[in-house]
This record gives sequence, structure tokens and C-alpha cells, in this order.
Amino acid sequence: MFERIQVMLMKEFLELRRDRWAMFRLIVPLPIQMLVFGYAATFTVHHVATAVLDLDNSQASRGLISHFAATGRFDIVDVAHRQSQITHAIDSDRAVVAIVIHAGFAKDLANGQTAPLQVIVDGTNSNTSLIALGYVEQIVALYQAEQTALAYPAAVVTAAVPAVQVSLEQRPWFNEGLEDTWFFIPGVIGTITLLQVVSLTAFAIVREREVGTLEQIMVSPIRPVEFILGKTVPFFLIGLGDVTLVSAFGILWFGVPFVGNPLVMLLGASLFLLAALGLGLLLSTLSRTQQQAFALNFFLVNPLFILSGFAFPIAAMPVWLQWFTYINPLRYFLVVIRAVFLKGVGVGVLWPDLLALTLLAAGLLGLSVLRFHKSLD
Repeated sequence: MFERIQVMLMKEFLELRRDRWAMFRLIVPLPIQMLVFGYAATFTVHHVATAVLDLDNSQASRGLISHFAATGRFDIVDVAHRQSQITHAIDSDRAVVAIVIHAGFAKDLANGQTAPLQVIVDGTNSNTSLIALGYVEQIVALYQAEQTALAYPAAVVTAAVPAVQVSLEQRPWFNEGLEDTWFFIPGVIGTITLLQVVSLTAFAIVREREVGTLEQIMVSPIRPVEFILGKTVPFFLIGLGDVTLVSAFGILWFGVPFVGNPLVMLLGASLFLLAALGLGLLLSTLSRTQQQAFALNFFLVNPLFILSGFAFPIAAMPVWLQWFTYINPLRYFLVVIRAVFLKGVGVGVLWPDLLALTLLAAGLLGLSVLRFHKSLD
């Protein structure tokens, strides 16, 4: 049995070595995808096009505007003189955010009254708008604190009756700088690996069926189980190599820290790859041509990506849709890889996700093998 499996393994690796295009697809696209996702996938917004209408034209209003320009988050692209210009800037997509400071702004501040500030946001891009509004709140809060300090010096405050104050200090754990890259890169590793392994497994077996060599192999002394092992083990090893390659790229190029145990990472990656192999093998049993395999692969991988929690929080999804995430192996692997990379936790914490991956891998591989036997009959 082991001799026949060894022959199958040699056959697969020889085919890969002879197919230069396949070798190119196995290596070159991975760092390119890492670069694209690593730089493009981010929730940080810079240089938001901003229009300003300063109807107060005072030192206080100009100081507030300078706070927006100094952060680098907002670019003042238009200084309006009337309200219609603000409307035109938003309608023509020249500006995403508009800041309107009404007359009497400085006077209200000097009298200790509430000085209203109008912020107009283009809501067509809700993600950018919400992030920009968050930046606005931070800048206004900082400006308010500075104005309070100027209006009530420390000597006056200490001479007055002491007041109870609550100070909120943010101390993020595991990602002190709140770097988006540290969150996205581990997710990219899982997504790229899933796409690569599922595609390789599905296309390889379908190609054997399409060119007619599958029937020739099955009339040989090799058994179906040995054929499946010989077909999937090389892709399992390739998947481990892919995980290692893109992980090293993320650590060395993007500076994502790896503080966990490599053995825990290996265990989680192995279980995830077995589940991905089961998916690929299942696709191969449902496809007769490579075109069908491509269509099914596209139909399957996209929902797995969306329902994994990579970019969209699972808790924000409808409850009925959240149930589908429980059969998504990418969901559990993202938890494992992010926890190992950034938190350094072990099996004692990750065992529920590892158990879920084990059950999914066993179920998918078992179903795929049964379907494969049926398709051969």
C-alpha cells in the first residue's frame, strides 16, 4: 500500500516540476497578493477631501480648522464663502466632508456656552464617512480640552473647590498602535491558503478525469483510498509551504509580530488544510470539467471569505446568517492564527476552535471520499 502511495506522490511532484506554469502559480502570486492585501486592506483613512465654510472668521475658528489640517487625516480642498458652495462641493464629489463654523463661534466659547459645529458627510461611502466622523470627534475633543485649559488655568482650578473628574485612558492590548496591518495580514494568510489549496485539489482531480487518465489509474492495482491519499498529500504539503511562505512574508515585510508557539500554529494550519482539502475533493466529485470546477470554486470561496469575519464582523450579521459561519473552516482558522500571532495563546485557550476544525475536516473528508467512490461507480 505504502509503495503505491509513494508512486502516486512521485507522479504528482514530477508533474508539478514539469509544469512550469503550475510552479509559477504556486509561488509568485502569493507574495503579490500579500502586498496588495497588506497595503490595500485597511480601515485607516488619510487625506479625506474636506471643504470648509468659516462664517465666524475668528482666531478660535481658524485654530479649529488648523487642527483638522495638521492631523493629516483631512485635506482642505475647498474654502467656501457661502452655503451653496458647500452643497456643490459635496454633490460634485469634490469633498467628502464639509465643516461649517457659524458666526458667533468664538463668542460662545468665550462666554462658556456651547459653540455648535456643523459637519456634513457624504454618506454614499458609509465606511469612510463613519471613520471620518470618528476622527472629527477626536479632533474636536482635543480642541475642547485645549480651550478649557486656556480658559481655566491650573492656578485657578487648584484655588477653586476641587471637583471630581474621571479620566479615560485607552490602553489597547496585543496591538498597542492599533495597526490595521496586524489585523489583516493573518487573515490574508488564511484566505490565500484556502483559495490555493481548494483550487489545486479540485482542478487536479478534474483534470485527470477530463483527459481520461483517471480511468486508466483506477483499472490499475491502486485502490481508491490510495489514489485519494496520493492526490491530496502533495497538496497538503504544498499548503503547509504556502502558510510558511506567506507567514514569513508578513513577518519580515510588514513587521507583524509572531509571539506564539509555532507548534500550535502548525496544528491549526494542518487541521485547516485538511478541511480545505475536503472542500476541494468535494468540488472535484461535483465537477466533470475544469470550467465547472472553476465556477463551483468561485461560488464557494467567496461566501466563505465573506462569512469568515475577515473584513465584516460576524456579530453584525443577521442571526440566521451567523449560523452558516459555524460550518466555515476559515472562521475558526482566523481566530487561531490571529491569537497565535498577536496574543501567543496556546491549545488551552484555542481548543474550541481546534475541535471545530477537526470535526469539519473529518466531516468534509469523509463526505468527499464517499462522494468520490460514488462518482467512480
